[in-house]
Amino acid sequence: MSQTQASALLLGLALGDALGYPVEFLNWEVIVARFGPQGILEPPDPALYTDDTQMTLATAEALIKVGHLELEYFMTALGNAYLDWLFHPQNNRAPGNTCIRGLQKYAANRDWRNSGLVNSKGCGSAMRVAPLGYFFQHDADRLRAFSLASGLITHRHPAAQAASVAAAYLAKLALDGLHPREWLNPTLAFVQGMSEEFDAALYRLGHVEGWVDRRAALGHIGQGWTGEEAVAMALYCVRQHPDDYPATVRLAANLTGDSDSVASIAGGLSAARLGLEAIPAAWVARCENASGLQATAVALAAHRSRHIPL
Repeated sequence: MSQTQASALLLGLALGDALGYPVEFLNWEVIVARFGPQGILEPPDPALYTDDTQMTLATAEALIKVGHLELEYFMTALGNAYLDWLFHPQNNRAPGNTCIRGLQKYAANRDWRNSGLVNSKGCGSAMRVAPLGYFFQHDADRLRAFSLASGLITHRHPAAQAASVAAAYLAKLALDGLHPREWLNPTLAFVQGMSEEFDAALYRLGHVEGWVDRRAALGHIGQGWTGEEAVAMALYCVRQHPDDYPATVRLAANLTGDSDSVASIAGGLSAARLGLEAIPAAWVARCENASGLQATAVALAAHRSRHIPL
């Protein structure tokens, strides 16, 4: 079961990412002109993912290496994995400026606590933490500590820090099988006191409760470029389609804003709760590196089962 959940989580987020990738930076009118009145409905073939999934895999790789050890060991492994990503030739898929600049600072000083940009609250710290929610599903204290640290290496704005912790915690709630309608209050409690800006973004979910126009609702929450907006918008999409993975990622991808990040976060959460069978088989078949994603899931599950008590 654990291995299957890990596979669903990674494939779900990668395919959400791949669905949103072709329409990132496009407004709704342009999306309609290119893909029709309902927007983009299928990932391309091949379904290429972005830096969101690349960095998520780097997070998973660090956990597989040293996730059972103390935080400092993990952050050294994570920093090395992120630097491997930074200098990899396939790091050419519109990577975020804050991630690039933060990791350049880390490469120079190897000080993860101070390498992150203080004034950036971009979603780059939240988009990559789903494996932490999986690995520390049953250890809330380590989930909080490790997800916070994983964000600090690039993002030191309080809203970005809260977004990192919340995104990992939402993955844990999805894996627990809790209904998405029951995720909001526990998440607010889990990040209490970290960032008023983050809290305000989640409260906007209440503003749009019952709105018929879902694109307008997403626009009210934000555009997804910042961590608090991306997490809140992803949560909105999962709440709108709690039992339908394709509908969740289609809603998340077809927006004016950071389509791939919102769809990636939402896709991971949806698939983690619903399982592999919720993802269309045809989508999985066209997913870039699908076998590599599944191999990472197997290794992540094996390492968790050996070292983390249930």
